[in-house]
Formats: sequence, C-alpha cells, structure tokens
Amino acid sequence: MPMHTVEEGECLSSIAKDFGFADWQTIYNDPQNAGFRTQRPNPNVIAPGDQLFIPDKELKNENRSTGSRHSFQLNVKKTKVRLRLEDEEFKPYAGKKFRLEILDDVLEGTTPGDGIIEREIPANAKSGKLTVWLDGDITKPGFLWDLKLGNLDPVEKNKGVQARLKNLGFDCGAIDGIVGPRTKAALKGFQSRMQLPETGQVDDATRQKLRQIHDEP
Repeated sequence: MPMHTVEEGECLSSIAKDFGFADWQTIYNDPQNAGFRTQRPNPNVIAPGDQLFIPDKELKNENRSTGSRHSFQLNVKKTKVRLRLEDEEFKPYAGKKFRLEILDDVLEGTTPGDGIIEREIPANAKSGKLTVWLDGDITKPGFLWDLKLGNLDPVEKNKGVQARLKNLGFDCGAIDGIVGPRTKAALKGFQSRMQLPETGQVDDATRQKLRQIHDEP
C-alpha cells in the first residue's frame, strides 16, 4: 500500500475508514509507522503533511460447515467527539442545556457535573454545531459554536497554539499560524491567567501549559 499524506480535516479514524480498516490502531500501530508514533504520541492530534504508511489488509479465514447459514460480526472501532465546557475560570459548566448537531444526528440534553459532552459520531464527520443556553431558556438564542472536527494541529505548530487559545476563550483572530498583534494579546491573556511570564511569545512553558489545560482529560 502507498504512503498517505494527511490532509486538512483528516483524523486517524477517517483515514482508516477511507482505506477500509475497521480500527485506526491497525494503521497507527504498524511497525512502519514507528517514526510517526514518536512524532505524534497523541493519536488524536495529527497534522496536515504528516506521512502515514498504509498496510495491506490481511485476509482472515474462518472454518465453518457448509450447507448452513453463519453470522459474522465486524468489530469496528467507535469514533467519538468529546467536548468539555468550562467558564472563564476553567470550572465546568454543569446543568446547562445544549444541542449538539453533527451531520443528521442531533443530541439534546443537560451538561453533567464535569461539563463533558461525549457522543459517538461517523468517522468521516468533519463539522458540527454546538448550542449552549447558559440561562436555561431555550426559547432564546444560545451561544453557538461551529465545530471543525479533525482540524486541531499539534501544539508545536503556531496554528495549534492559536486553535487552543481560541477554544479556551482567548480570541487570537484567524487561525493562520501568524503570531500577529491579536495572537500576542491572546497569549499575554493566557499567560497572565496561568501566572506565566507575559511575553506574548509562543515559548515552551506556554505550549506545555496549553497542552495541559486543553488536551489532557
């Protein structure tokens, strides 16, 4: 099988689906992707331009008697979206009405105590919408977020830093990889909140704190 170059909006689940694999770990754990695993230890965060080896699919033989009907079950790895809703102090939004729309699937409910919304989604889903009513009145417009699934770059990239800042409520403008005035202001705001030196620069301490606050469960 050929090497695959990761494109914008792809994740391991969508790549596995496109190449006919039931489990993305078959690709990720292939010995020829050892370098990729070192580069991307978090399989949920890959980047456009990454190179993945796509192994050949292996045939599996099952011995069954002839002349009768047999059922086989395919174990497909589930793909999920996981959202954590927090206020400006990074405390979970609990007991808030929400609506999550991804493709034709709509999930409505109330956020649990940890503020986490988790939902199984199609592996090829690339966008969605999340509406949250902080005051509980669903007859009024709520806060609306457009979700881009599979678009989070690693924190080592400037676009990954910008995306995390934006997700955490620090408006850095366009996610374009350019550390301009708005991104520097967002960085200073985040650094101040985290009691880091307010450099306005993408330094190692800031990347590490963004990874801790945004990526870790």
